[in-house]
Amino acid sequence: MSARINIRDFDECRNIHKGAVFIVASGGSAKDFHPEQFADVPMITMNGAISKFIGTGVKPFFYACTDKNFPEQQPELFSQALLLSERVALWEDQVQNLSVAPKGEVFLLSKAPKLSWGELIGVDKDLIRNRNFLKRRNRRIGFSKNLKRGFFDARTVAYAALQIAYHAGFNKVVMVGVDLNQAVSRFYEEKNTVVSPCGLDQHFHTRILPSFKIVARKVISDQFHVYNLSSSSRIPADIIPQIHLDDLDAHVYDLDCSKKTACKSLD
Repeated sequence: MSARINIRDFDECRNIHKGAVFIVASGGSAKDFHPEQFADVPMITMNGAISKFIGTGVKPFFYACTDKNFPEQQPELFSQALLLSERVALWEDQVQNLSVAPKGEVFLLSKAPKLSWGELIGVDKDLIRNRNFLKRRNRRIGFSKNLKRGFFDARTVAYAALQIAYHAGFNKVVMVGVDLNQAVSRFYEEKNTVVSPCGLDQHFHTRILPSFKIVARKVISDQFHVYNLSSSSRIPADIIPQIHLDDLDAHVYDLDCSKKTACKSLD
C-alpha cells in the first residue's frame, strides 16, 4: 500500500472526551436506531455495524475490529469502516495487510498482560481483574481503563468498544444492538448476503457474561454509567440497566422529557 497509515499511540486518545457516547453493535435490535438522529453524540461502532453509518454523513468516533477474519468475510464493509471512521482500533497484523488506507487515525490493539505475582497482592488501577484466581479461565477476565496497557478480550467486540469508551474519557455509555443472541441475524444480514460465523453461544457464559459482571461490580459508578438499549439483550438488566427508545433523550442529553417539549423526536 502506497498511502501512509497514520498510526497513533493510545495515550493520544486517552481522556479526550466526556459526556455520552453510543456503542453501536450489530444485533437485530439496532434496526430501530438511526445514528443521524443523534449526530451530535460520538459513536463507537464495530464490524458490520458500520453499515448503519454509510450514507448518513455521521462519522464514527471510533471503529473497532477484533475479528481477524472479518476483513476477508466482509471486505466491502471493512473498507467502508476504514474510510468513514475518525479513528480505528485494529490488531497490528491487520494493519500490515490493509488493502485500503484508513482516512483517520489508527490505534494498535494489544491484549492486557497476564497477571503477575506482584498483582496478586497489589491493586492495579488501570487493569481491573477477576480476583478469583482458582480457575485459569478467570485470569483472562477483566476490564482495561488504559488501552496503552492492552485490553481484555471477552470474545465480543462490543466489550472492547466499552473499554475504548472508558479510555477516551466518556462517562455515560449507551449500548445499541448488544443483543448477543446467536440465533437472531445481525441487522445488516439478509438472505442473499454473506453471513460471518458467530461464536456467541460458545463464549457467553464463560467469557462474555462474566466480563460484564466485572463492569457492573467494579467499573460502573457515579462517574461512569452504562445503559443497554436492547430489550432483547442476553445481558440481564440487573447487570447492565436497560433503557428504552422513549427515554433515550433523557439519558443522553440529561433532559427530563416529562417536563420538556424540546426533546429530540425518534419518529
